[in-house]
Amino acid sequence: MPTPTKGPRLGGSPAHERLMLANLATSLFKHGKITTTETKAKRLRPLAEQLITKAKRGDLHSRRRVLTVIHDKDVVYTLFDEIAPRYTNRPGGYTRIIKAGVRKGDAAPMAIIELVEELQVAAPAPAKKAAARKATKQEAVAALAGDTDETPVDADTDSGAAAAKGPEEPAEGADDKA
Repeated sequence: MPTPTKGPRLGGSPAHERLMLANLATSLFKHGKITTTETKAKRLRPLAEQLITKAKRGDLHSRRRVLTVIHDKDVVYTLFDEIAPRYTNRPGGYTRIIKAGVRKGDAAPMAIIELVEELQVAAPAPAKKAAARKATKQEAVAALAGDTDETPVDADTDSGAAAAKGPEEPAEGADDKA
Protein backbone atom coordinates (compact mmCIF):
# COMPACT_ATOMS: atom_id res chain seq x y z
CA MET A 1 0.00 0.00 0.00
CA PRO A 2 1.43 3.38 -0.93
CA THR A 3 2.21 5.86 1.78
CA PRO A 4 -0.59 8.41 2.04
CA THR A 5 0.28 12.00 1.36
CA LYS A 6 0.81 14.23 4.35
CA GLY A 7 -1.32 17.24 4.99
CA PRO A 8 -4.76 18.08 3.68
CA ARG A 9 -6.11 16.40 0.58
CA LEU A 10 -6.71 18.33 -2.59
CA GLY A 11 -10.45 17.73 -2.70
CA GLY A 12 -11.45 16.67 0.77
CA SER A 13 -11.59 12.88 0.68
CA PRO A 14 -9.14 10.41 -0.84
CA ALA A 15 -11.77 9.22 -3.33
CA HIS A 16 -12.43 12.75 -4.53
CA GLU A 17 -8.70 13.38 -4.88
CA ARG A 18 -8.25 10.23 -6.99
CA LEU A 19 -11.13 11.24 -9.26
CA MET A 20 -9.83 14.78 -9.61
CA LEU A 21 -6.32 13.57 -10.55
CA ALA A 22 -7.84 11.08 -13.01
CA ASN A 23 -9.79 13.90 -14.67
CA LEU A 24 -6.67 16.07 -14.82
CA ALA A 25 -4.70 13.20 -16.39
CA THR A 26 -7.49 12.64 -18.93
CA SER A 27 -7.42 16.30 -19.90
CA LEU A 28 -3.63 16.31 -20.10
CA PHE A 29 -3.55 13.35 -22.48
CA LYS A 30 -6.44 14.71 -24.52
CA HIS A 31 -5.11 18.25 -25.00
CA GLY A 32 -1.34 17.89 -24.49
CA LYS A 33 -1.18 20.65 -21.87
CA ILE A 34 -3.46 22.09 -19.22
CA THR A 35 -3.45 25.04 -16.86
CA THR A 36 -4.11 24.29 -13.20
CA THR A 37 -2.81 25.23 -9.77
CA GLU A 38 0.82 24.45 -8.93
CA THR A 39 -0.20 22.01 -6.19
CA LYS A 40 -2.45 20.01 -8.50
CA ALA A 41 0.21 20.02 -11.23
CA LYS A 42 2.84 18.71 -8.82
CA ARG A 43 0.46 15.97 -7.65
CA LEU A 44 -0.52 15.10 -11.24
CA ARG A 45 3.02 14.73 -12.58
CA PRO A 46 3.90 11.35 -10.96
CA LEU A 47 0.52 9.86 -11.90
CA ALA A 48 0.82 10.98 -15.53
CA GLU A 49 4.35 9.65 -15.82
CA GLN A 50 3.32 6.28 -14.35
CA LEU A 51 0.50 6.04 -16.87
CA ILE A 52 2.83 6.85 -19.77
CA THR A 53 5.32 4.23 -18.54
CA LYS A 54 2.52 1.63 -18.47
CA ALA A 55 1.44 2.70 -21.93
CA LYS A 56 5.00 2.23 -23.20
CA ARG A 57 4.79 -1.45 -22.20
CA GLY A 58 1.73 -1.77 -24.43
CA ASP A 59 0.44 -5.12 -23.19
CA LEU A 60 -3.14 -5.94 -22.25
CA HIS A 61 -2.49 -5.90 -18.51
CA SER A 62 -1.03 -2.40 -18.69
CA ARG A 63 -3.99 -1.22 -20.77
CA ARG A 64 -6.40 -2.56 -18.15
CA ARG A 65 -4.43 -0.91 -15.34
CA VAL A 66 -4.60 2.43 -17.17
CA LEU A 67 -8.34 1.95 -17.76
CA THR A 68 -8.87 1.74 -13.99
CA VAL A 69 -7.60 5.33 -13.72
CA ILE A 70 -8.69 6.88 -17.03
CA HIS A 71 -12.24 5.88 -17.89
CA ASP A 72 -12.34 7.47 -21.36
CA LYS A 73 -11.44 4.75 -23.89
CA ASP A 74 -10.63 7.27 -26.61
CA VAL A 75 -8.02 8.91 -24.40
CA VAL A 76 -6.55 5.51 -23.49
CA TYR A 77 -6.29 4.69 -27.20
CA THR A 78 -4.55 8.02 -27.81
CA LEU A 79 -2.20 7.38 -24.89
CA PHE A 80 -1.18 3.91 -26.07
CA ASP A 81 -1.04 4.52 -29.83
CA GLU A 82 0.09 8.13 -30.19
CA ILE A 83 1.65 9.44 -26.98
CA ALA A 84 3.62 6.40 -25.71
CA PRO A 85 5.49 5.71 -29.00
CA ARG A 86 6.95 9.24 -28.86
CA TYR A 87 8.79 8.35 -25.65
CA THR A 88 10.21 4.93 -26.53
CA ASN A 89 13.83 6.09 -26.12
CA ARG A 90 13.17 8.31 -23.12
CA PRO A 91 13.52 6.72 -19.65
CA GLY A 92 11.32 9.26 -17.85
CA GLY A 93 10.51 12.93 -17.51
CA TYR A 94 7.57 13.00 -19.89
CA THR A 95 5.96 16.13 -18.43
CA ARG A 96 7.04 19.71 -17.80
CA ILE A 97 5.61 22.18 -15.27
CA ILE A 98 5.87 25.89 -16.09
CA LYS A 99 4.77 28.48 -13.52
CA ALA A 100 2.16 30.85 -14.95
CA GLY A 101 1.64 33.56 -12.32
CA VAL A 102 -1.38 33.89 -10.05
CA ARG A 103 -5.08 33.49 -10.66
CA LYS A 104 -7.02 36.73 -10.66
CA GLY A 105 -9.86 35.66 -8.35
CA ASP A 106 -8.03 34.18 -5.39
CA ALA A 107 -4.32 34.74 -6.19
CA ALA A 108 -3.68 30.98 -6.34
CA PRO A 109 -0.33 30.19 -7.97
CA MET A 110 -1.03 28.73 -11.41
CA ALA A 111 1.07 26.41 -13.55
CA ILE A 112 0.96 24.87 -17.00
CA ILE A 113 1.68 21.15 -17.12
CA GLU A 114 2.43 19.80 -20.58
CA LEU A 115 3.80 16.74 -22.29
CA VAL A 116 7.39 17.14 -23.40
CA GLU A 117 7.59 16.91 -27.18
CA GLU A 118 10.01 14.16 -28.11
CA LEU A 119 10.99 14.60 -31.74
CA GLN A 120 12.58 11.53 -33.29
CA VAL A 121 14.05 13.58 -36.14
CA ALA A 122 15.90 15.85 -33.67
CA ALA A 123 19.01 13.63 -33.42
CA PRO A 124 20.19 13.85 -37.08
CA ALA A 125 19.50 17.59 -37.32
CA PRO A 126 22.53 18.74 -35.23
CA ALA A 127 24.83 16.56 -37.35
CA LYS A 128 23.58 18.31 -40.49
CA LYS A 129 24.04 21.69 -38.88
CA ALA A 130 27.57 20.77 -37.83
CA ALA A 131 28.38 19.59 -41.34
CA ALA A 132 26.93 22.79 -42.80
CA ARG A 133 28.96 24.91 -40.37
CA LYS A 134 32.09 22.95 -41.24
CA ALA A 135 31.46 23.44 -44.98
CA THR A 136 30.91 27.19 -44.57
CA LYS A 137 34.10 27.46 -42.51
CA GLN A 138 36.03 25.61 -45.21
CA GLU A 139 34.56 27.88 -47.88
CA ALA A 140 35.49 30.96 -45.85
CA VAL A 141 39.04 29.69 -45.34
CA ALA A 142 39.32 28.91 -49.05
CA ALA A 143 38.04 32.36 -49.96
CA LEU A 144 40.52 34.02 -47.61
CA ALA A 145 43.36 31.88 -48.90
CA GLY A 146 42.35 32.65 -52.50
CA ASP A 147 42.34 36.40 -51.87
CA THR A 148 45.83 36.39 -50.33
CA ASP A 149 47.39 34.25 -53.10
CA GLU A 150 46.22 36.55 -55.88
CA THR A 151 47.43 40.00 -56.69
CA PRO A 152 47.65 42.89 -54.24
CA VAL A 153 44.69 45.20 -53.68
CA ASP A 154 46.10 47.96 -55.95
CA ALA A 155 46.29 45.58 -58.91
CA ASP A 156 42.64 44.59 -58.37
CA THR A 157 41.51 48.20 -58.60
CA ASP A 158 43.47 48.76 -61.85
CA SER A 159 42.09 45.62 -63.47
CA GLY A 160 38.60 46.62 -62.35
CA ALA A 161 38.99 49.99 -64.08
CA ALA A 162 40.24 48.29 -67.26
CA ALA A 163 37.34 45.87 -67.23
CA ALA A 164 34.89 48.78 -66.89
CA LYS A 165 36.28 50.39 -70.11
CA GLY A 166 35.65 47.25 -72.11
CA PRO A 167 37.89 45.02 -74.20
CA GLU A 168 41.23 46.54 -75.13
CA GLU A 169 41.59 47.55 -78.74
CA PRO A 170 44.84 46.86 -80.54
CA ALA A 171 47.14 49.77 -81.14
CA GLU A 172 46.91 51.65 -84.46
CA GLY A 173 50.33 50.45 -85.49
CA ALA A 174 49.29 46.80 -85.07
CA ASP A 175 46.59 47.18 -87.77
CA ASP A 176 49.11 48.48 -90.27
CA LYS A 177 51.42 45.53 -89.78
CA ALA A 178 48.73 42.94 -90.24
